[in-house]
Amino acid sequence: MDLRLTGPRARPRRWAAAAAAVVVLAGAGTWTAAAASDDAPPVQRRDRVMDTGGARIDTSYFTTPGSERRPAVLLAHGFGGSKDELRAQAEGLARDGYAVLTWSARGFGHSTGKIGLNDPKGEVADASRLIDWLAKRPEVQLDKKGDPRVGVTGASYGGAVSLLAAGYDDRVDAIAPQITYWNLADALFPQGVYKKLWAGLFINTGGGCDRFEPQLCRMYERVAEAGKPDAAARALLEERSPIAVGKRIKVPTLLMQGQTDSLFPLGQADAAAKAIRANGAPVDVDWIAGGHDGGDRETGRVEARVDSWFDRYLKDDKAADTGPAFRVTRTGGVDSTDGAAQLRGASSDTYPGLANDPRRVPLTGREQRVDNPAGASPPAISNLPGLGGGGGGGLGQLSSLGVGLSLDFPGQFAHFESAPLRDDLHVTGSPTVTVHVTSDSDDAVLFGKVYDVAPGGGSQPVLPSQLASPVRVVGSGAGGGKDVTLTLPAIDHEVQKGHRLRLVLSSTDLGYASPTHPATYSVSLKSDLSVPTAPAVRTAAAPLPAWVWWLPLAGVLAALALLLTGRRRASAGAPAPDLAEVPLQITDLSKKYAKSADRYAVRDLSFRVEKGQVLGLLGPNGAGKTTTLRMLMGLIRPDGGEIRVFGHAIRPGAPVLSRVGAFVEGAGFLPHLSGRENLELYWAATGRPAEDAHLEEALEIAGLGDALARAVRTYSQGMRQRLAIAQAMLGLPDLLILDEPTNGLDPPQIREMREVMIRYAAAGRTVIVSSHLLAEVEQTCTHLVVMDRGRLVQAGPVADIIGSGDTLLAGLAADISDALVEKVEALPGVESAARADGGLLVRLAAPAHAGVPATAGAVPAEVATESAPAAPEDPARSAVLMPPAGDRETAAARLLAELVRLDVPVASLGPHRRLEDAFLTLIGGEAG
Repeated sequence: MDLRLTGPRARPRRWAAAAAAVVVLAGAGTWTAAAASDDAPPVQRRDRVMDTGGARIDTSYFTTPGSERRPAVLLAHGFGGSKDELRAQAEGLARDGYAVLTWSARGFGHSTGKIGLNDPKGEVADASRLIDWLAKRPEVQLDKKGDPRVGVTGASYGGAVSLLAAGYDDRVDAIAPQITYWNLADALFPQGVYKKLWAGLFINTGGGCDRFEPQLCRMYERVAEAGKPDAAARALLEERSPIAVGKRIKVPTLLMQGQTDSLFPLGQADAAAKAIRANGAPVDVDWIAGGHDGGDRETGRVEARVDSWFDRYLKDDKAADTGPAFRVTRTGGVDSTDGAAQLRGASSDTYPGLANDPRRVPLTGREQRVDNPAGASPPAISNLPGLGGGGGGGLGQLSSLGVGLSLDFPGQFAHFESAPLRDDLHVTGSPTVTVHVTSDSDDAVLFGKVYDVAPGGGSQPVLPSQLASPVRVVGSGAGGGKDVTLTLPAIDHEVQKGHRLRLVLSSTDLGYASPTHPATYSVSLKSDLSVPTAPAVRTAAAPLPAWVWWLPLAGVLAALALLLTGRRRASAGAPAPDLAEVPLQITDLSKKYAKSADRYAVRDLSFRVEKGQVLGLLGPNGAGKTTTLRMLMGLIRPDGGEIRVFGHAIRPGAPVLSRVGAFVEGAGFLPHLSGRENLELYWAATGRPAEDAHLEEALEIAGLGDALARAVRTYSQGMRQRLAIAQAMLGLPDLLILDEPTNGLDPPQIREMREVMIRYAAAGRTVIVSSHLLAEVEQTCTHLVVMDRGRLVQAGPVADIIGSGDTLLAGLAADISDALVEKVEALPGVESAARADGGLLVRLAAPAHAGVPATAGAVPAEVATESAPAAPEDPARSAVLMPPAGDRETAAARLLAELVRLDVPVASLGPHRRLEDAFLTLIGGEAG
């Protein structure tokens, strides 16, 4: 079950392989010739839809011309994929002399039906009906009537089909499952702990809960709500797992399992190997570099080994080299030419299992208290399930190169450490340790990890393959606690001489559900750490010279050191108690342009924003608005001054930024995920409870409708904009920052966004919006900050800034003649007069005596605590003058008297200026 999400019609990676199903073939098929090289036989493909009674299954059948009979191969795809992703592999097998049948499982591709998670009566029965069809093909070799010579292979969900088909149908002759599960209940509920992130991705990849069989949907909703599995959930998944028919799988089996795989770890293949070998069948085990969490899937090598396996056990080719009984891929550094990881194989003639030749490593550490935080937040991070990527990426791949990227929070974990190792130690298998756990709750949930700690403390400890093992300790709250033996993640990892091993027991983990009620655990050691080794496993080739991979890694480690140092600096600085309820105060903020000693993007900027305000940040291009917002978000550092949010100084990574939602210069989304999945994964990465996201409210704001289920790569610019705004509003932050939020929105959506911002602030929160749509700002914002050339020009309530102009609107009770308009225009102190909607627009002339620069004026206290105006840098701007407030009031009174004297039918008289007029006046422009 490849749970990394794939878009519709996108070609998922082959390792995402498989899930099952087909049956009685019905309807006419079509033959097409597949492309082939000049020296390879042409491959013919027949596409057919098979009616199973419960579903219609889309299939493709691949063969090469010829009258001789040949073995057949069922090739299954990964969860969320379809038969289309398997075409290249199917054509390769066909050219190698096999009849190959691929299909889209129920609920995927063009096949119909509900997803049953390899239901024996659904997907597994479909696979048997496919074998029925192959038995009737004249190209297929038969062992007896109705019994074709057939092998089954696939990865993940399809790998489980391989195992299940062999257990339910004795006509299967050989199987080669990859990165799959033996017991799905153990995979999703390990040691009684719910693997929530993978389970959620799994449901969403399937298209939503209603795409599954009803009992599966009900089970998922029940477990997700409870936060832990029940006996019925385990039973339901076990009956659809290979373990249910483990004693009946008696065919040659090649098990290939991924080392970087938090979904189906190495223990799943180990359980399968033990069970099938106990049945007397030959079993080889191959630990590949990649897995569901990323890394190199070694596709070419894996497919070649599958071919050889089928050559030996389907074609009876005794000369076929099926490889060693056990092989493991080890990382030997990076290629200096392209940065790719260097892989080398190690092997032995026997499979060592996960507990071979254990070595005792003493640990030290006193009894320690561990807090389980309320809401299980913030969670520790060992991995990012579903985001590892393929083709050489993923956190697990980085950990194999000696880069540590995990995170544990102080107070939420206990740790015990070994002395420096006297010799190199190669761990192959699952370490174990016994600890004593007590809790003030009925039971405890802990996550065990073993770190590789380099000497000197100069680098982050490395968590091999980024794996953690959960355990639910039932009854730890009674009778003085409970001893529990922890089986830690199965890994293949070399610990160098002088390094230490560190056992960490954490109360939380991002990928799992922990108890949401606060609790306190006490943890103490009861045994040494038992570390399995496999001395008989020998590396095929000598490792690369150290400089080949340490040289580029030095840069990575240096960058990580800078990042960690920056995080420590971010925590510095005490909050200001008197500003604890102030959303934002900026004081003397300055930022110079890069490579410039005297040119400023922002200079001596000061203003303050209060709760309930919608503040418009205005200025022409180059005014410094976006630079200011980026400093506010901690994305860049100011050269001078400070920013405080709710009293806390802003630095990169400052904790108070969790109270800030932002949409600045666009948002990045994973293009292959749907809109909803992007938002859910974004929120999951914050570590906060799902119910705190207010996801449905954000989605209602986004207004994307059915597009939420589509891959983001299909979105228009406007749709991406709306999704980004919804992401900024997740969690309903106390301070919301929006940079050009209406770009790409149509007029109804702009109006809706305006109403959203007004309602948002009315609830006691604060909104800062930067926009070039002045008419929208005028209708939306309560306060303004106007910037130009990096400096503050003016700040205050919108009404004050607009109403401080030199234009008056005289409301008229009746229309007047052009001659009367001209008489008004000729009045002393009047610069112009013109008809306008609502009356007569009269612009007052500037007094001949001294004026006050437009940049001057008091800044209202509710917006700014400091805003000393700067003298204009451009001499032309000093010519933009406004009469002082007292002079304007006198001029208005005089104008009213003159209008009455001229018999102008005046109904009202008051200030009139659009925000555009005020803005252009403030920055020295001209109103059109």
